[in-house]
Amino acid sequence: MVITLHKPVLSAEVMTGLAIIPGGYYMDCTFGRGGHSALILEKLGPEGRLLAIDLDPSAMAAAKAQPFASDPRFIFKTASFGDLTALVNEQGWMGKVSGILLDLGVSSPQLDDPLRGFSFRQEGPLDMRMDPQRGMSAAEWINQAEESEIAKVLRDYGEENFSRRIARSIVAQRKANPITTTTQLSKLIANAVPFHEPNKHPATRSFQAIRIFINEELDVLESCLAQCLPVLKVGGRLAVISFHSLEDRIVKHFMQQHARSHLLDKLPLREHQIVRRLRLINRLIRPTVVEIDRNPRARSARLRIAEKLA
Repeated sequence: MVITLHKPVLSAEVMTGLAIIPGGYYMDCTFGRGGHSALILEKLGPEGRLLAIDLDPSAMAAAKAQPFASDPRFIFKTASFGDLTALVNEQGWMGKVSGILLDLGVSSPQLDDPLRGFSFRQEGPLDMRMDPQRGMSAAEWINQAEESEIAKVLRDYGEENFSRRIARSIVAQRKANPITTTTQLSKLIANAVPFHEPNKHPATRSFQAIRIFINEELDVLESCLAQCLPVLKVGGRLAVISFHSLEDRIVKHFMQQHARSHLLDKLPLREHQIVRRLRLINRLIRPTVVEIDRNPRARSARLRIAEKLA
């Protein structure tokens, strides 16, 4: 049995939803620290294969440190799940994949490392990039973006009601001194927000919004979902865990759209004329009270599962 110290969110529900076939090909598109990958490998037989990917370079070191690192059934790639088609073509798996898992958002190890700049609770450089070697950091963006752009990002990606106030404070502050650390930004936001929600740090929405924007997370998610259908075999399953309402909305719309016929607008139709590409498995799944007590970060997790029909 594979042993892992990392307990992934909704692990039992994910394993049930994926309905692992021992000889199947599977993809863990957000490896993190390998919790879900370990559970998938436990259920695979000798002919089964698991391709794990993660954009974060530190995930490679985590993969090499796992007990299953040398398992011939396990393949790891440092890559974005937005490149799903290319990764699958490399393996010759197009149309043969039995299950795809996406565990969206930032991982606990990323949050707990102050040098990554994801956490508003710890002092660290204001970075927030999933891959620190790619693109613009949060500090670079926030110190040069127009006030209107900052407000739009906070409103659109964080659903922040005080986006204009916060943006105004950011621009005023950076005129005196550049904003370069997480605590600088979190304190500025806390002072800009007129009242605070109970049990929620006032910087929560803004940090989430900036991270999503910097990493283009919603665009990459939409691109990945569009690639999942040709990658999956008939009967293959797609499981997506989201932690943000905007992510969940995209996943829900995608699954519902393909669970309906593309011909439904041309009613009336006979039953045999209705072509559905996905079947929804269960309703929205949320963590139990027991899991939330054990891991408070799981409280906003939402799991949706669908099966490819055609």
